[in-house]
Amino acid sequence: MFDKLKKAFGGSKEEKIEPKVEEKVEAAPEKPVEAAPAEETKAAAKPRIGYIHLSGCTGDAMSLTENYDILSTVLTDMIDIVYGQTLVDKWVHGTYAEEMPEMDLCLIEGSVCLQDEHSVQELLMAREKSGLICAFGSCAMTGCFTTFARGGQQAQPKHESFAPISSLVKVDCALPGCPVAPEMIAKTVVALCNGDMEYLQPAIDKAACNAGCGCDVLTNVIRNGLCTGCGTCALACPTRAMGFSEGRPSCDRDRCIKCGSCYAMCPRAWLPIKRIKEETGL
Repeated sequence: MFDKLKKAFGGSKEEKIEPKVEEKVEAAPEKPVEAAPAEETKAAAKPRIGYIHLSGCTGDAMSLTENYDILSTVLTDMIDIVYGQTLVDKWVHGTYAEEMPEMDLCLIEGSVCLQDEHSVQELLMAREKSGLICAFGSCAMTGCFTTFARGGQQAQPKHESFAPISSLVKVDCALPGCPVAPEMIAKTVVALCNGDMEYLQPAIDKAACNAGCGCDVLTNVIRNGLCTGCGTCALACPTRAMGFSEGRPSCDRDRCIKCGSCYAMCPRAWLPIKRIKEETGL
């Protein structure tokens, strides 16, 4: 089921091909082959999914739970969740109590704290064990408001730096949002299970995009004459940093948390600007 996706992304691990060795086997009386139960065959074909929370407010996880009615069928019939910190803590005395399982897809929520050995090692391990990595939410994708964090609340807080997960590992797709819309989560999970590359293309493109604030909308869309005045960016902004007046958006930098929602939702932000300029001679 995930073969098409892994082939498209190039995969993260090379498969070892063992040479076939011919062995002489004595003929044995033929026995009727019993067909495997339908339930076991179906379970074996399910994609193996993992979920990791690194930092942030867990808003994306809460958004995921709002999809229970939609995802109940998906979770039961289409996928198999094999790893999740919410279910079991595998980090004991500075190491893993159990080895992280192989996964077809790992959803990672939150940015990574570069001073947290636990988070860094778990992220690197997830990349090694997963066929695909999805930056789940704006914190994982751009760093969002966690990039402004500089330490704890102690009398002498130590300096801490939070960065998007793409700063440490290769990300295959990304779902923007603070938090991600429940409908987007449900449709993306179904598309992943079905190998629908056409629907997933924006998420794939977003993984390689570092635009994460209203200033990027002003620079890449409005100043290039691409804005149609639809107001989608202002509606998508969770902090109302994006204003809208006289048919054009504006950005309040003091309110912007760099979640990237405005840029991701703008229908004109995905146009191939370089190709347009080349074809028009600009």
